[in-house]
Amino acid sequence: MTLTPSFYPLCSSAELPEGALAVPFDVVYDGEACRAFAIRYEGQPQAYLNRCSHVPMELDWQPNQVFDDSGQWLICASHGAAYHPETGQCAGGPCRGGLIKITLSERQGVVFWHSADNLQPAAPPIPL
Repeated sequence: MTLTPSFYPLCSSAELPEGALAVPFDVVYDGEACRAFAIRYEGQPQAYLNRCSHVPMELDWQPNQVFDDSGQWLICASHGAAYHPETGQCAGGPCRGGLIKITLSERQGVVFWHSADNLQPAAPPIPL
């Protein structure tokens, strides 16, 4: 059965500044509870499962800190895998493929994440 994608409010646009800390959120991906994160890169909001493609560990080296010092790459703190913030594709280090992307949209000052057949909210969404 194919589910119709839904949009879930994640945060206000102001809470997702360029190159800053990630905004975490919980999802169910392929039936498994997972942490995800949203960032803003080159003006656009992006979101991924917080799971390195090398070893399924969260990327953060400090809470919600997923960018390297330059702000140009998403870095896995455990093994140094680097990912492009716009696409999630592996850019270097021990990664296989890329991060699992979550579709976002932004309108009227709110960032929304989109569900999919294999991606659902972990709990009922809280209104902004």
